[in-house]
Amino acid sequence: MNCYQVVIDTNVLVAAARSQRGASYALLKTLPSEKWKMNVSSALLMEYESKLKMEMTRQGRLLSIADEFLNYLVSNSGRHQIYFLLRPFLRDAGDDFIIELAVASRAQFIVTYNLRDFAGAGEYGIKVIEPSEFLRLLEDKI
Repeated sequence: MNCYQVVIDTNVLVAAARSQRGASYALLKTLPSEKWKMNVSSALLMEYESKLKMEMTRQGRLLSIADEFLNYLVSNSGRHQIYFLLRPFLRDAGDDFIIELAVASRAQFIVTYNLRDFAGAGEYGIKVIEPSEFLRLLEDKI
């Protein structure tokens, strides 16, 4: 069985850090998975670290929690170096590195809450999907 190649937007990780009741947390709890593989790059990991540590600080939690979680993600993800730029491509240039990672990793999906931010990803055969919709897709995958 082929597993889906996926890039997870930072807002999904932050949502999972804020609540254990939502689709973001449920999705990340499925790792490692035979159904899907998360993909990361140095740029995305730096953004993950920055935003997760801000969230840990906001919650009054230890920053080491973010470090441990990121180590876990990296150990269960495909790691990619980006050798090309597609910029400018998205309406928010700050998200271009995510589409570049999705193309480099041959991802079928970008999972995000900001669907409009990734308009145009379909040009590369990438579907932009919310965590709850992706979870339903995984449930249906045999």
